[in-house]
Order: sequence, then C-alpha cells, then structure tokens
Amino acid sequence: MLRRSTVAIALVAGVLAVAAVPAIRHRRPHADARSARNSGTIVASIRAEPRSFNRYTSRDLSTTVLTYLMHSGLVHVNRVTNQLEPDLAERWELLPDGRTFRLHLRPNVQFSDGAPFSAADVVFSFNAIYDEKAASVLADSLQVRGKPLVVAAEDALTVTIRFPTPFGAGLRLLDGVPIYPRHRLATALAAGSFRSAWGLTTAAADLAGLGPFVLRRYEPGQRLTFDRNPRFWRHDRGFPKADRVVLEIVPDQDTELLQLDNGAIDLTQSELRPSDLAALKRAGSAGRVAVTDAGVALDGDLLWINLGDARSRDPRAQWLQAGDFRRALAHSVDRRTFIDTVYLGEAVAADSIISPGNAGWHVHAPVPEFDPASARRLLANLGLTDNDHSSTLRDRRGEPARFALLTQKGNTSLERGAAVLRDSFASVGLQVDVVPLEVGSLIDRVMRGDYDAAYFSLVTTDSDPSLNLDFWLSSGGAHLWNPEQRVAATTWEADIDRLMDQVSTTIDPHERRTAFEKVQEIIAREVPVLCFAFPRQRIAVSSRIVDATPAPYRPPLLWNPAAIGVRAAQ
Repeated sequence: MLRRSTVAIALVAGVLAVAAVPAIRHRRPHADARSARNSGTIVASIRAEPRSFNRYTSRDLSTTVLTYLMHSGLVHVNRVTNQLEPDLAERWELLPDGRTFRLHLRPNVQFSDGAPFSAADVVFSFNAIYDEKAASVLADSLQVRGKPLVVAAEDALTVTIRFPTPFGAGLRLLDGVPIYPRHRLATALAAGSFRSAWGLTTAAADLAGLGPFVLRRYEPGQRLTFDRNPRFWRHDRGFPKADRVVLEIVPDQDTELLQLDNGAIDLTQSELRPSDLAALKRAGSAGRVAVTDAGVALDGDLLWINLGDARSRDPRAQWLQAGDFRRALAHSVDRRTFIDTVYLGEAVAADSIISPGNAGWHVHAPVPEFDPASARRLLANLGLTDNDHSSTLRDRRGEPARFALLTQKGNTSLERGAAVLRDSFASVGLQVDVVPLEVGSLIDRVMRGDYDAAYFSLVTTDSDPSLNLDFWLSSGGAHLWNPEQRVAATTWEADIDRLMDQVSTTIDPHERRTAFEKVQEIIAREVPVLCFAFPRQRIAVSSRIVDATPAPYRPPLLWNPAAIGVRAAQ
C-alpha cells in the first residue's frame, strides 16, 4: 500500500500479464468448477491469493472478497443504491448529543461454529482494531480527528458508538468492518499475537464468521472453496442463494477473459478492458455471458508530480514543482484523443478529479483545456525555452527539461495512458522517460519519495469524501503529491484541510456539499493531481448467474454474495 494505513483508498495492485493461449485452452477446470453447471456453485476468479484470512491486518482485494463471503458487519452500504442499510444491527438511532449512535443488534444470531453473537463481540472487534500490537489496517480509518470511536455494550443486544465529534458520514464509517468472534480470537489479542492470527496456514475449521459462507478448503496458488453457512442469520429467508462459491486464482487477465468466455468461471472481481468487449459481446450473442454497463467508474488513472521536501532539493524543482508546470501539463493533453487511444472511446472526459459517476459529490470544475500554445507560454515563463530550435526545451542551466514518469507494468490502461502523456508532453518540448515497474517496486519508490512523477490508479471504497480523508488532508498518507505533512506545506493545502474538516464534521448535507465544491475548485486551480478520463465500466457475468447486481466498486459483484444465485440447469 501507499501508506501505513488508509481510510478509504487502496492502491490497485492487480498486475496484468500476457498468457499463452494454447496452454489456457488445454487447462482442465477443477472438479468444483466442472460440476458447477449442474449445481448451485458460483465459480469466480481472483487475481492473487489473499494475504491473510484476517481483514483487520490485510487490505488487499482478495482478502476483501473472502471477507464479504465469510463475515458480516453492523451496517453496510448498498453499492447500487449507495444507501446505508442494516446488517447485524437491525436498527439504530442518533442520541441527542449528535455524536452517539445506539445500535440494536439482531437477536438469536450465531457464528458459523454455533457460538452466539452478542454485543461483547462488537466491543471485542473494535478493541482488536484499535490495539497497537495488532497494528490493524482499519485503525486509522475508524478515527475522527485522530481519535478512535468509543464502543460500549449497554446489554447483550445493544451497543453505543460515540464519535469524538459530530460526523457527517455517520455510520457509513463502519461499512466494510467485519465483526469477529471473541471466543475464537480473545486469547490471541490478550497475548499480543492477534496480528498473526488467522494467517493463511490457519485450518478452515478454526475460522468462524457471521457471513453467508464458510471456508471449506484452501489450496495455495489454486483456489478457495466456500460452502453455504447453515447458521447465516438470513438463512430462514433463503440466503445465501448459492450452495457453494469457488474462487479460482487466475493471475492473468487474458486467461481470465478466456475462462469467462468458455464457461470455466462465472464472474471476476474487476471491470472489463475495452479491448475485451468485442469477444464478450460475441459470447453474449451466443447466450453464454451477459455484459452489463455499470456506469461511469468512480476512479480514474491519476498523474501527479512529486512535491515532497526531499525532491525540492533537485535543481529541476524550480520548474518541476511549480504550479504553472502542472497547468502546462494539463493544457498539453487532448482528452478526446486520450479517451480514444487509451480506452477505445469507452470513457468520459474528466472535468474534475471527482467522477461524474459520483453524482452526489461531483461538480464541474474549470480544468485547463487542451491548449498547447498556453502550455508553451507557461513553460517559457518558468525559463524553459527552445533557444536552439531542437524541439526540446531547456532550463536556465541549459539542461533538457526532462523527467521520469513511473507507471505500473502490465496494466493496459496505465501503459497506454503513459504513452499518450509522453507524446503529448513531447509536443510542447518536454522529454518524458516512462518507467514501467512491477506494482511492488512502484509503490516502494513512491513511498520513499524517490521519483519525479507517477501515473497510477487508486480505488475509492466509498463515494463520501469524508471517508477518503487520507487523500485530501495534508497529513494523510495517501495525499499523493506530498504525504504525511506535519504542517500544510502550502496555503491552498491548509485551505483544503479546513474545508475537509467542515465536510467531515458538519451534519447539514448542503453545507457539506458546498464545502466540498470549494475543495474541488482549489484542486482544479492548483492541479496537484490530474485526471483526464473516467472509463465506462462494463461487467461480464455468466448467463448461469442470477440476481447479481453490478456496481462501480471492487468487487463489482461479490459485494453482496448472499443474494447471487445460480440458474437451474435446463
């Protein structure tokens, strides 16, 4: 990850490689997958093994997927309606102090091993998240103004959660936080070994959860198999609808596409690439696959310059870290060409770094338009000129205006986008060296501040900006261009800090949106991070599957696994 812990932003870490097609065609599916067409089994793919069975200590997408399968939270956000809905808490009320919620838990709920669920498990779970020795990746995300929530049990079925201050997003903060069994993990927490609890060597029988499925078998490097949880709290209403879920580990996206096309898997954890659409539309015409438009993505690929203090000692900093340099970059890119080249037309131009797909928070901001002449004037004002008519600008020292752009190796949209950016910047006299790196190396370079510029992807887990504070605040670890500042380095970042505090702690929706509009205006003016397009998200799913509701988040389908069913064999 880009930082020690994250509120609601996680880096995309799915590396895409190229597969050998003959090897794919002759691969025999596992027995669970072969029998899926005649059973209630959902076969899905994941790109990588989970890093742990413990969501409190790992934030990778695969661990998140198995958490949706095995666990439940107090509340959850419906990814289609974007509304907060009850889960283990069947109802709640905000108390008169404006910052304390009383949650009423469902009665007669059991963990998958038969142990009763109570308020004591809720209190234990938050104690584990906030325990320093556990070093939970969720700890920072469950704080407001740097202070944790206070969680207490009034009785076995009633919990109070007190926020340090009134909080605009309210209980949305708890979305994605699974409740764990005290009877299974209390000993590890007391012994200071919670961080290593529920690692990948843990036997399936030693895990217990409140979710719709239970882990039956884990085959490293191959698959994870989950069976229906007969004690799931919604089982009397026919949930989960499927009998079994198999997660096949398929690291390569081309392999994944072919398996989806030939029926070896039913669904994936990410959207389709534009280049995949033609093949899957043919499969759709044959009735094997349904391709759904999930709308405009909430996230776009981002370009930013390293504005950190360590880089300011570079002699190029006079122009490389200047605001007018970033504005010149923005003027250099034709967004229509960018969309056609990178996304094959399957995207919309960005007029903010907030996607139009996030209708509740997006506002049109006056981003710099495509104007190479304005770009050259701004660069000239920074002392970057082409005195020798070589088509390459030079600075006042006579050195070429040149910088390196890191991006993720093997990611189609990032590699294509970086190439378009390189050529666009070259057209105004800037030399750009694109440096594709494996995702681990790229993140390491960014974390160390050892780079000029980066072009990379972030994944937001909630549409509410107050749940993405680590990106917006100057002190945040995901404040890409200059993270974890002790004091805001610029007046405009200090202004954003102040406004985001209003967004977070103001209850009135209109006041929150007004404050965030001003944040977007500052970002548009100072352009510390640039986004050129938001792709349209197409989700493919086997025609065997019913009641799957795609959403513009990851995972796009398994965010609600209990509701997904399998069509009866004809």
